[in-house]
Amino acid sequence: MEVRKAVPKVSVVESMHIDGEWRPATAGGTREVLDPADATTLAVVAEGGAADTDAAIAAARRAFDQGEWPHTPTAGRAALLRRVADLLQRDREEIALVESRDTGKTLEEGRVDVDDVTNAFRYFADLVMNESGGRVVDAGSADVHSVVVHEPVGVCAMITPWNYPLLQASWKVAPALAAGNTFVIKPSEITPMSTIHLVRLLVEAGLPAGVANLVTGAGDPVGARLSEHPEVDLVSFTGGLASGTKVAQAAAPTVKKVALELGGKNPNVVFADACATEEGFDTAVDQALNAAFIHSGQVCSAGARLIVEESVKERFVAELAARAQRIRLGRGTEDGVECGPLVSEQQRAKTEDYVASALAEGAVLRCGGERPEPSELRPAEGYFYSPTVLDDCHRGMRVIREETFGPIVTVESFSTEDEAVTLANDTEYGLAGAVFSSDTARARRVAARLRHGTVWINDFHPYLPQAEWGGFGKSGVGRELGPHGLAEYRETKHVYENLRPGPVRWFAG
Repeated sequence: MEVRKAVPKVSVVESMHIDGEWRPATAGGTREVLDPADATTLAVVAEGGAADTDAAIAAARRAFDQGEWPHTPTAGRAALLRRVADLLQRDREEIALVESRDTGKTLEEGRVDVDDVTNAFRYFADLVMNESGGRVVDAGSADVHSVVVHEPVGVCAMITPWNYPLLQASWKVAPALAAGNTFVIKPSEITPMSTIHLVRLLVEAGLPAGVANLVTGAGDPVGARLSEHPEVDLVSFTGGLASGTKVAQAAAPTVKKVALELGGKNPNVVFADACATEEGFDTAVDQALNAAFIHSGQVCSAGARLIVEESVKERFVAELAARAQRIRLGRGTEDGVECGPLVSEQQRAKTEDYVASALAEGAVLRCGGERPEPSELRPAEGYFYSPTVLDDCHRGMRVIREETFGPIVTVESFSTEDEAVTLANDTEYGLAGAVFSSDTARARRVAARLRHGTVWINDFHPYLPQAEWGGFGKSGVGRELGPHGLAEYRETKHVYENLRPGPVRWFAG
């Protein structure tokens, strides 16, 4: 069995980047970053506070108001994004290993993340290069030249989650830089390592000092200060509903732009006709596994709610549970491992609490529901939890209503198409969902009725950088990726030019 080398510890003085310099926290605080596979210390980083956050915001403000980046020609900004993309590919294996060790995901998932981040940087570089100089508006007169242009919004605060730290950072950083903004980013204090590496690559690519600033630390005070600070023009947050609500409340008094991606409780609707053949049945079950258990279910778009037609439910769930039991759990850096640990002891405890509450409310445990036995691949100190299938669930259960963010899939059933749609839409969230059916007309009809920001037909999880990502309802406000993802980081200005100015004579005197 191949044992991969440990990631070197990061020096405290190199974990925060403010105004072009790597520095320790002003108050000297530090935090240990743990490897969730065995609870050992992966790195020691600075624990920033309000003073560090204020310094980073001030640096970003100067770089925007007085610096060159907002006025750099589009070709120059696009070229830098492409250099970053090339550097990401150069460091692909190193970053994937860092991401795997930091988050617990498999090394292959880490590689996929790096490739997706690379594509995002290249997409936004291409997007801005293919734009025109503005939208000419017909004012109804040859004596008027009227044009609508887009300008950078200013200083952007970015607060990113622990489950996909590099990916979520790129979805914010790439469009912000493409538009000409400066920013301060705060990664999750649990998983800051790949964001630190990304900022290093931005510096290596030639980004001017003060444009990219990084503060490592807790949500309170760092995230709170970023959200409320009057010199911040936009705050983009990805994370849980409770924290997102606090961000919006903190941002409200200064009326800054706010973009929130707050997760989901995502339905995976399987019609019986999708299982009419052995190939179709195998595909639907395999996709249900992927939907629920990729990255141990720690995915905002995870298909945690399986909603399957009653006539095939028993066979489908039995096969799903059998395959879930065969998922190879272990340290994500080891060959053959399919699913890693949860990110922290706190997250595992939450998962255990959700399973206990579901069983108390009448759910039937089909598999999992426990910590796996320790092994060479699964150290006893690691935060592992077995993939869990809960059958006979209903809307009254907490596990159905709330985002669990763990390796749990719940099972509900339906008899009619209308009932399937009603169940799928019966959530306060609206991020993503899927429908599996061999009837193309039905699949498209149901997809059109689902109130979710992304709907997959006969698939689950893929996304495209050129297609917007975001949700309905309490899944958030605004969109990432696509043209609208770039628009989030811009202000729109109308410039009206009178080519033959003269007196109006509205007033007689």
